Amino acid sequence: MSVLIKICGLSTLATLDAALEVGADLVGFVFFPPSPRHVGFAAARTLAARVRPGVRKVAVSVDATDAHLKSCIVALKPDLLQLHGCETPERVAAVRARFRLPVMKALPLSERSDLLQIRQYAKVADFLMFDARAPHGATRPGGFGKTFDWRLLENLDLAVPFMVSGGLDAGNVEEALRISRADGLDVSSGVENAPGEKDADMIRAFVQAARAADVKLARPPRSNAAGAIGRR
Repeated sequence: MSVLIKICGLSTLATLDAALEVGADLVGFVFFPPSPRHVGFAAARTLAARVRPGVRKVAVSVDATDAHLKSCIVALKPDLLQLHGCETPERVAAVRARFRLPVMKALPLSERSDLLQIRQYAKVADFLMFDARAPHGATRPGGFGKTFDWRLLENLDLAVPFMVSGGLDAGNVEEALRISRADGLDVSSGVENAPGEKDADMIRAFVQAARAADVKLARPPRSNAAGAIGRR
């Protein structure tokens, strides 16, 4: 099983096309106004129509109400919901049950004690994402180009697959994959010229570097990531 690659925070047809052409497995769209990567519902409908079958659409939200999640689903028709706020395990379970879609829960990591929360979320989410903790006082939970210590994930034994996010780019993706043995990689700011401004060449370079690293490392399958969210 090869690593899953997600390009997140897409907002234009040109950069979406670049992600599709280079073979991204998942494409993420942010529904959170404080983010420079936020897309409105009308734009989401246009972008969603461009995504070919087999590539998974991800609706990213932050502490969203059921009404907001429903609007996201109507606009994007996502294959996966990514909850990137302070949602509790109970909230994750409720969202999954109500909307009957796979759920990925993002969890911030900065020190070993942060790992204590993982088991409860692993019981209710289909996929976990580990991201760097946002700076104090930040108005959004991610997308700052900041990495965390991937060694926190060494020898992590989970019943569900997980992604690594936060500060990834074409230059460090091999190291991140080697240390974390992640099932998936998520990139946003690492393929941008400025916050919210994706670069098609950087997207292509990241995916190519991730695929090359995956082949070079020849990692044995850790879990059925494809089964959790599907793949082409």
